[in-house]
Amino acid sequence: MLQTSNRLTKVRDFNLIMKYGRWANGSFLDLKYLELAKITNYFPKKEDPDKFKKQLKLAITVGLKVSKSAVKRNRVKRQIREVLRLLIKDGRITGGRYLLFVARKNILEKNYAEISEEVMLLLKRSNIYLSS
Repeated sequence: MLQTSNRLTKVRDFNLIMKYGRWANGSFLDLKYLELAKITNYFPKKEDPDKFKKQLKLAITVGLKVSKSAVKRNRVKRQIREVLRLLIKDGRITGGRYLLFVARKNILEKNYAEISEEVMLLLKRSNIYLSS
């Protein structure tokens, strides 16, 4: 499970990422990411700007077009969440970003290892993944 501090939950944050974020596309997973340091004009006024710039928040969406079955959609979300949890735990993801993962229909045919590779590939493409 992702920590509460790493979850993208507020509507204003989703609006920021949808308006100013950039896409990185994979074969069965897409990533929309936003570097917070580049949008300083849109920071919330009640929050400390330095602290806001350094946060890392994630969200995962698996729509009804992927599968009508909630069981299948939730399984995909759990797998992606676990990959991200391990990367955050190891310190392999840089902070200061909002990340939104969007699953495509053919993700249901993939296993955990393939999903893990795809997540790391997308993070590398968007210069978020720190290899060590």
